[in-house]
Amino acid sequence: MKNGTVSHITRIMLFVCGLGLLAVLVTPIWRIDLQAPQYPEGLRMFIYANKLAGDVNIINGLNHYIGMKTLHTDDFFEFKLLPGLIVAFSVLFILAGIVAKKKWTYMLFFLFVAFGVLAMVDFWRWEYDYGHNLDPSAAIIVPGMAYQPPLIGFKQLLNFGAYSTPAIGGWIFVIVGALLLGCVILEWRREGKPKVLKPELAPALLFVAVLMSVGGCNTDPQAIRLGKDNCDFCKMAISDARFGAEIVTKKGKIYKFDDAHCIIGYLHAEKLNAEQIDGIYFTNFNSPHQLLPVEQIHFLQSPALKSPMNGNIAALSHEDSLVSLLPQFRGNKISWEEMRK
Repeated sequence: MKNGTVSHITRIMLFVCGLGLLAVLVTPIWRIDLQAPQYPEGLRMFIYANKLAGDVNIINGLNHYIGMKTLHTDDFFEFKLLPGLIVAFSVLFILAGIVAKKKWTYMLFFLFVAFGVLAMVDFWRWEYDYGHNLDPSAAIIVPGMAYQPPLIGFKQLLNFGAYSTPAIGGWIFVIVGALLLGCVILEWRREGKPKVLKPELAPALLFVAVLMSVGGCNTDPQAIRLGKDNCDFCKMAISDARFGAEIVTKKGKIYKFDDAHCIIGYLHAEKLNAEQIDGIYFTNFNSPHQLLPVEQIHFLQSPALKSPMNGNIAALSHEDSLVSLLPQFRGNKISWEEMRK
């Protein structure tokens, strides 16, 4: 419209967004879940606007052994700024609904997208610092190993599987951003403009698309949960951490197996073709039983291994590890190509 006034629908959505943001002050924005055999129920850390919560003390105790700094709410200046920023955005949304001008709505959209970009960059910086700046005198030191949790999705950290995902407050932010984008598109179309992308909107819309794709197409392997995950070939519960395997597709779908025999049988059944597969992983036979890409593995075949489905093949990260096992498990080295024949 020529007077630059937004529609009643846009005003209502702006009011809803402004009130919805206030809920973020009392709900967790982000969560990090840790899964490991010694913690069958998992460990969880919740990030609120003004504090850390969950199993923080237990996680700090574990982090001490690998040289990571302990986590304390008082160490983060973000917890002092974030509540005020959330309230400020809530007020801006409500004011934009009261003023009901298109320029206010467009300005608010750019500010909110910029805030989202800066928040994710700061979160990544925080994770990088804690995962890389380690105490050189720590009890456990793995050369070249860093412990940075994933920004979004899953990552294997020694014998822990780390999941990083939005919590209730985070999803409120996503919904508010989506509604605000809907308001911008609605008002733009009401102006009667051609249905082509405005150049000034391109960066913000590109960021929204990238953020959505990051959460939807993760192709990292996923920690195997002993006693909870079933083999996708034999359907038995996976119970031995030494012999697990996974196939990850290019769309992020994960197939888990309890034995080399099962993953080979699944591949021979041709339920997936090579073009669909992004990666194949095996559990390191030696502790901490992390998942390794098949291209980096040295395989030992021995009847003495007695794996769950009699594949009797162990995956090892180094050839020296394979040689050290030969006195106990008499056998021979076998390649992945030979296994698949």
